[in-house]
Amino acid sequence: MKYIRSIITLGCLAAIAASSGAQGYRAGSGITDIMRAGPRLGPPAARAPAAAPAAAPVQRSAEYIVALVNSEPITNTDVQTRVSRLIKENPDAERVPRGELTRLVLERLITERAQLQLAKEAGLKVDEVAIDQAEQTVARQNEISLVELRRRVADEGIALQDFRNDLRDQLLLTRLRDREVESKVKISDAEADEYLRDQRNLAVKNAALENLNLAQVLVAVPENATDAQVAAAQKKAQDLAQRARSGEDFAKLVRENSDSPDRANGGAIGMRSADRYPSLFVEATQSTAVNGIAGPVRSSAGFHVLKVLAKAQIGSGDATVTQTQVRHILLLNDPKRTTAQAVAQLAEFKRRVQAGTADFAGLARDNSQDASAKAGGDLGWSRPGQFVPEFEEAMDRLAPGQISDPVVSRFGVHLIQVVGRRDAKLSQSEQREAARAALREQRVDEAFTTWVQEVRARAYVEYRDPPQS
Repeated sequence: MKYIRSIITLGCLAAIAASSGAQGYRAGSGITDIMRAGPRLGPPAARAPAAAPAAAPVQRSAEYIVALVNSEPITNTDVQTRVSRLIKENPDAERVPRGELTRLVLERLITERAQLQLAKEAGLKVDEVAIDQAEQTVARQNEISLVELRRRVADEGIALQDFRNDLRDQLLLTRLRDREVESKVKISDAEADEYLRDQRNLAVKNAALENLNLAQVLVAVPENATDAQVAAAQKKAQDLAQRARSGEDFAKLVRENSDSPDRANGGAIGMRSADRYPSLFVEATQSTAVNGIAGPVRSSAGFHVLKVLAKAQIGSGDATVTQTQVRHILLLNDPKRTTAQAVAQLAEFKRRVQAGTADFAGLARDNSQDASAKAGGDLGWSRPGQFVPEFEEAMDRLAPGQISDPVVSRFGVHLIQVVGRRDAKLSQSEQREAARAALREQRVDEAFTTWVQEVRARAYVEYRDPPQS
């Protein structure tokens, strides 16, 4: 299950960090994620025994300390639990010799533990409301209910509290990354312009470098479905694809039949670069013309019928993206007001707006702790990737006129309203800003890798007895 691998097994940071659109909780790419996690260091040479007669194996308890990170222990159980999850979720891991895999996992745990200690020293905290939201996001991105997510977590043998603790750790690590790395990376106009030129040159050579806007109908297939259930879902998806090819209104088919949460937008996912779509979708629509239908294609969630709404080469003069006009009310993190209290206040604002007893813009002007307050919370027309993932993921699920539930981000708690959407060509300055964001993301990843290695190098690590299964 991808959500287990992305949050627990690999401990990916990109998932809740600012990157390719709603990418929070993006699944890792496999065993290489562990290999890249930090320096591949073994126990200090001083601890290696000199040539000595082999001793008879000693029987010992399965639970013991394998390493200390600044005096905090990592146990054999910690390592073996992570190894077992990795093997279960990533078949490629079984190709790595067990001893090497165990060593790589131990190094990953050491690196994570050093970062979490730094987050604690910096006073960073994640409250239960943020964890609730993260759990709901994982469920949505796997297109299942929260109840189903928890059932699958339990089926994996993972206690719910352990799962939530892992979510807390990943949120902490993301906020630490924001504090220590992201805020320090700056991109000049000249660098953004050079990046645009490079993208235009690459686009000529590589047709895969394009923006796509796809819409989908999802016919969900439950986990452990019977052959009859799979066949019925496939038949329904094939019928819907045929109806779409015959000219029926695709948005209407979505609203009446799709099991995906994006059905409120007629199934439209939005204009974004191909690498921000599942590779399955990109491959299925590669030779499909604009307004054409592809599929059904099968994923772990079910069967997808896809419609190509738009295509455009990245870096070309006619580059088009789906823009969203959005406004919000922001209540900042405040020692005098808990996150739960901010959520309750914004929920009350939503109720009043929907009841017609208050105006969103007026509430924003009077209450929002953001520079946009004087404009009624209006943030203007935004492009994909412009906002932090927590905000954008919630925004993308809203149809024009809809208001979100309160959304917790690294800045505070937001109430979000989508005013409108449009597909628009980017102006030269907008293309530069998009290029700046893409280049900044690359630089942040590079800087983060270096920073993680520095944190690992500064940590005092004492290796004890090696882990054993």
